[in-house]
Parts: sequence; structure tokens; C-alpha cells
Amino acid sequence: MALEITHYLLSAQSPDAKVRTEAESTLSQFRDQNLPGFLLSLAVELSNNGKPTESRTLAGIVLKNSLDAKETARKDQLIQQWLAIDISFKSQIKNSLLNTLGSSVREASHTAAQVVAKIASIEIPRKEWPELVGSLLANMTQLDKPASLKQSTLETLGYVCEEISNEDLVQDEVNSVLTAVVQGMNISEQNPEVRLAATRALYNALDFARTNFENEMERNYIMKVICDAALAKETEIRQAAFECLVSIASTYYEVLQPYMQRIFELTSNAVKGDEDVVSLQAVEFWSSICDEELEIQDYEVPESGDSSAPHSHFIQKALPTLVPMLLETLLKQDEDQDQEDGIWNVAMAGGTCLCLVARTVGDDVVPLVMPFVQANISKPDWRSREAATYAFGSILEGPSIKKLSPMVNAGLDFLLNAMNDENSHVKDTTAWTLSRIFEFLHSPATGFSVVTTANLQRILGVLLESMKGAPHVAEKVCGAIYCLAQGYEDAGPSSSLLTPYLPTILQSLITTADRTDGNDSKLRSSAYETLGGVVRCSNLSETGQIIAELLPVVMSKLDQTSKLQILSSDDREKQGDLQASICGVLQVIIQKLSSEDETKPLILQVADQIMLLFLNVFACRSSTVHEGALLAIGALAYAIGPEFEKYMPELFKYLEMGLQNFEEYQVCTISVGVVGDICRALDDKILPYCDGIMTLLLKDLSSGELHRSVKPPIFSCFGDIALVIGDHFEKYISYALPMMQSASEVCAQMDNSDEEMVDYGNQLRRSIFEAYTGLLQGFKDSKAELMLPHAPHLLKFVELVAKDPQRDDSVTKAAVAVLGDIADALGSHIKILFKDCAFCTELLSECIQSDDEELKETATWTQGMLGRAFSLCS
Repeated sequence: MALEITHYLLSAQSPDAKVRTEAESTLSQFRDQNLPGFLLSLAVELSNNGKPTESRTLAGIVLKNSLDAKETARKDQLIQQWLAIDISFKSQIKNSLLNTLGSSVREASHTAAQVVAKIASIEIPRKEWPELVGSLLANMTQLDKPASLKQSTLETLGYVCEEISNEDLVQDEVNSVLTAVVQGMNISEQNPEVRLAATRALYNALDFARTNFENEMERNYIMKVICDAALAKETEIRQAAFECLVSIASTYYEVLQPYMQRIFELTSNAVKGDEDVVSLQAVEFWSSICDEELEIQDYEVPESGDSSAPHSHFIQKALPTLVPMLLETLLKQDEDQDQEDGIWNVAMAGGTCLCLVARTVGDDVVPLVMPFVQANISKPDWRSREAATYAFGSILEGPSIKKLSPMVNAGLDFLLNAMNDENSHVKDTTAWTLSRIFEFLHSPATGFSVVTTANLQRILGVLLESMKGAPHVAEKVCGAIYCLAQGYEDAGPSSSLLTPYLPTILQSLITTADRTDGNDSKLRSSAYETLGGVVRCSNLSETGQIIAELLPVVMSKLDQTSKLQILSSDDREKQGDLQASICGVLQVIIQKLSSEDETKPLILQVADQIMLLFLNVFACRSSTVHEGALLAIGALAYAIGPEFEKYMPELFKYLEMGLQNFEEYQVCTISVGVVGDICRALDDKILPYCDGIMTLLLKDLSSGELHRSVKPPIFSCFGDIALVIGDHFEKYISYALPMMQSASEVCAQMDNSDEEMVDYGNQLRRSIFEAYTGLLQGFKDSKAELMLPHAPHLLKFVELVAKDPQRDDSVTKAAVAVLGDIADALGSHIKILFKDCAFCTELLSECIQSDDEELKETATWTQGMLGRAFSLCS
């Protein structure tokens, strides 16, 4: 039975904190004591037209939040609670919600639509609300129903399609939904709210329309209705129609050919003269087409141009008219676009699309863009100069070096002079363009660079001077210096070119990081990131002393962060960001100096002070561990080796904290990785800490709360631990192996149609193999027989992976390596194990013929191990 809760819902919105808290407490008590009654009371409140809008709206929000949550574990809990409610209560709640769709109060019907979709997301996949779609469609077909009911019904259909999978509806239901939605979109629909709701609903229903898009007549009708909606007099309808076209560009690219002329006219007119929200979607359509064609090109066979997907070359065909249209957008800048984060306007969208066009068609874009650049680059108004510079920077990735190098060489000096332009927008875009030049046309290692001994000094002089300018310009300059330095990484003798300038560059970056005139910490983060990049790319044999002198400066900067005055959560966040940036630089310095025996002592002699600084960073937080400090500690452990043991008593509590941080799962992932680093550094000296570490890792794997991405690193960590503690790992086998086997079975059931799941599956499989490798190698010398009972399951897993065409090279390598490890560890026992393993021969043969040298090498080693083991059997 529903209870009267209006008073409490209104009181929960009171400005009086005491009244508010008491009301919230009463509502929580009701929920905890009688969940079905609580949810029914909320649904009744929402449906009652005689109640205040405020209480109805809050009732709907609380009801929705009782069915769904962002955190996976909480969401699963709420779903189970709903499923456990008696069917009579659920029916009453659902009927109340469907009745609310007809409410004349927009806030109530809108919220009801969202709640219906949340219940649908739980019940429809379980075949528990089969009548829902029919009930909603009935609202659309009855002539006497008001427009407001049609609007909320279409909204509900859209939300339901957004929440469920396209496999959850049968084709007849999909047909009926699309018919209702397309009718609502039709030009004959007089009510603009209904038409808007229908257009938005279609956007969410497009994934369901695969069969309909394969039927030419149905497809023609759907496309006509969308194109008509793109010309509606209401801005929101036009925007929603273009959003549908953007979605169709990526979902149904292969059937777009007959409609492209009409779509080009629509997008062109929208870009030229429509509201920005519509123009942005019109440009986005062409960006989506580029994305599709780039993906098709990635999978093409280079020699023949063959691809499994049809390539319609829409961008190439539209090029002569598309490029001028995009160039015009570049002149629609906002006055303050460089001052604020998050600004997205037509000029930015056009430039982004032009970048994609250049990558899609390569050299052909250059002659279409360069006349615009030359005509505008020296004009008196800043918009023309900035647009020309933006256009030039946008075509630097895609075309060949042969095509680009003459114009870049000719224009470099002009761009360096433009860093003195009177307008900060022009300087900002010029710095970005220079960074793109250094990223794509500065590669001394491959023998080509626009940077030479003759112009390097001038380039650096201009960049370092420009870094003193406005914060947003200085930030882009940092990016240019980063790309310039990166070109010298692993560049042999050429990397020496940067060495004479290194002290000045490092000092300028430190000075920039100390600036206080920026409104946020972006410039500081960028300066520190560039500082780390310059150190990483420097020639250590020449710069060891320079980097050694930088080390105490950076250590001092980190020390100062723990003394900052913290008065608010905002202060705490800024302190954490600053510490992350400085820890990142320290990590690079530690890695750089410890990579050579000559400079390694420079780290060892200050290791105690560095470690103390990291521990101070941890002490700045009460409940979470700083991930930047953790990563740097991993680098320090690797540098120091077994001597790192002396820091473990103090560090271990922070590692424990990180391994238990389910909420910030990235911190948990990094903590697992650092445990692996420390294992490799300490070797068997990690033993006293293994019980604690393994308990936490096993707990993590058992938790339903932990994000799935943490699981692969945990399995890899099992391998790291087993490898260094050897037969001491025996006591963990009965816990670790069942989890590894269970995870391998999960891999077999993954949805291979989902690209994200394929990537995750590859990570998980690789990590399971790495775990087995660690165990096999760890037990090899004394207790190899412990792995015998688990070997058949492992071989079955390898066979399963070998037959999967979607495995990536890293998984293949790990699978082949583990076969060699089985042979190496189990020796003469393998004759029985490998009796029916024809897949092994096929897999090894495939790998030995591979172009990947590492894979070939691993397969050859495994073949040798198997040959040796079989010779022991005879």
C-alpha cells in the first residue's frame, strides 16, 4: 500500500538544513524498512496530478536512483532488489508510471519516461515486461490522445532503446517502434514537441534498424524523413536530425551512397548559415565519414587495396567542395576561445574535420588548402591570419613528407616570426602549428627533419622567448618544445644537437612551472610534462651532469608541496595535481640516470631523501594513495634493486591502502604494478610481505566492486611473485590457480562483437599466460610437479586462444612462451600432455613465419624447448 509522503518530499528540499536532514532520514527509514511500499509511494506521488510539481519531480528522481547507479556493484545490488519485489507491487508501480506519461505537467511525464526506461533495462532482457512496447505504441495510434502523451511516449521509446540491447526486441517490435517514431517525425506532424521527441527517439533507435536499413524502400523513407527534419523551422529539431545523420554515417556508411548529394547540400547550407548547434553537427557528419574511411583504409591490403568493408571514397569525391566549406568555418572563431577550457565552436570543429580529411586523402588536400593559407596569412585582421595558420597546421598529418617538406621549409621562418604577432590567438595557433611540424616532420632517426643545425638555435630562441607570453600561448609552446625534443629520442648522433641548449631549456621550463599568472594549473602541468620529456629524450652520455644538477631542484619543488597551506578541497586537489606533475619528472630522472652504470650512483646516493619525499606526499592524504608517487617509487625500486628492502616497513601500509582502493581503480591498478616492480627489485627479499600482498590481491579478484581493468595486472603480478619466491608460492596455489582457471573460462564466453571487450579479453588472456609463466619458472628447479595437475587445463586454454582470430600479437607471444615454459619446467612429462596437441605445431609454424621478430624468436625458443623435452622422453 502506498503511503502519504508529500510532506517529507517537500521538506527534503527545504532551505532549512535541520528540516531537510529530518525529512531525508524519515525517507531513508521508510526505504530500508519497506522497499516495495516506498517505491510504490514514490510512483503514486509522481502520478498524482493534484500533488505539487516539486514533490512529484523529486519522487521520480528518487525512484530512478533506486533502480540505477553509476558504480557497477551498486547498480547490480539495486537490480537484485527490484527483481526480488513481489510482482503485484511491481505491476502497480509500472501502471502508475505509464499513466504518468499522460500528465499535463511536463516535469512529471519526462521523469516517468526515464523511470520506465530504467525498469525496462532490467526487465526486457529477462523477458519480464513483454507488453511494454505494445502499451507505448497504443498511445501513438489512438486518435483521441493528446499531443503531450505522444511526446512523452516517444521520449520513453527513445530512452528504452538507449537502455536496452538491439537483441532484446524482436523484429516486429522494432518495425512497430520505427513506424511510430518516423510518423512522429513526419513533416505532417503539427506539434513541434512531438516531432522533436520523435527525432531524438530515432537517434536512440538507429542501432535497432539494421534490417530496415537493408531494405531499400524502408531506408529511403527513413532517410527522407530525417532530411526533411534537418530543414525544420525549429533549431532543436534540425540539430536532432543532424545528430541522426552523424550516427548513420558511422552505423550505416555502406548504404549512404544514394543520399550523399542531398546530405552535402544540407550540411553545406547548415555550415554556412545555421545556428552553431546545428552547424557543429553538420561538420561532425563529415568527421564521422572520415573516421569510417580511415578505419576501412587501416584494414586494406596495401598492395591490392582490398578491404572487407566497402570503401565509397566519399571524402575524395567531395573534396573540391568539402575543403572550401571547412576552410570557411575556420574564420568563425570566438574572441575568447583560447582563454577557457571546454569551448567548442564551429571553427574548432572545422579544423578538426580538416585534420581528418588530410589523414583520409593525403596529398590531394594540399593544393586545395594552400591558396587559402597564402591569401589569408598576412591579412590585417587577426581572424584571417589565425584561420590560415590553423589550416596549415591541420594538413601536416596525412600528406607525404615529399609533398609537405617544400612548403614547411618555406613557411617555417614565417611561422617563427608569427610568434611575435600582436594577437594572442594567432600566437596560440602558431605555437600549435609548430608543435605539429615538429611532431610529423622532425625525425632525425629516419633521416628527415625540417630542423637543422642552421635553424635550431633560432627555433629554440623564439620558443623560449614565447614561453614568457600569455599562459595559453606558453602552454602551446611547451607542447612544441616537447615535440621538438621527442624527435631527438633514439636519434643517435643527432640527439647531441640539443645538448648545448639543455640547461637553458630546463631552466626556462622550471621558471614557467613557477608562474602564478595562469588561472589554472594547465600551464604548470604542461611545463613539468615537457621537462620530463626533454630529460627522457636527451643524450645521457653528454647530459648526465646537467640532469644530476636538475635532480635537487625538482626534489626541492616536491618538498615545498607538502608545506602548502590547505584550506579547502580545491586547495587539496591543486596540491595533488602539482605533486603528480613533479613526481612524473622525478620518475623520468630516476629512470634516465639509473639506465647507465656511470650515472646510476647519482640516484643511489640520494635515494633515502627521494623516498622520504614520496612518503611525505602519501602523508598529505588520509584515505587515498598518490598514484604519481607510486609510479615514481616503482622506478626507484627498479633502480635500487634489493637494497630497496629497507623502505618496505614504512611503504607497505601505503601499498595496502592502494591495493584496497576499489573506488579509484586506477590507483589500485598502479599499486598492483608497483608491487610487481618491487618484486623484481627485491627478489626473494619480498617474501616477508607476500602473505599480506597475496591476501589483498586474492580479495581484489573476488570482489564484485572492483573495476574489471584491474584484474589483468593482478594475474601478471601473481607471475612476478611466483618467479621471485619460487617454491614458497606453493601455499598460494590452491587459491591462485582456481582464479586463473575461472578467468580463462570467462575469456571463452566473451562477446567478440564488442571492440572494447575484445581488447579487454586480450589483456586478460595475456596476463593469465604471464601468471602461468611465472609459476612454471618459479617451480621449475624444485617443485615442478606441482604444476602437472594444472597443465591440461592450461593447454586447453592455449588451444582456445590459438583458434581465436581476434587474438593480438602480444597474446600470441605469451601463449607461445607458456608452451615453451611447460616443456622447460615439466620436461619428460610432456609426452602425455602433448599427445593430442596438433594445434601447437600449427601455432608455432604460424609464428615462425611471422614478420614480428620477437614473435619469431619466442616460437623458435619454444620449438627448441619442446624438442629437448621430447628427447628426454625417448
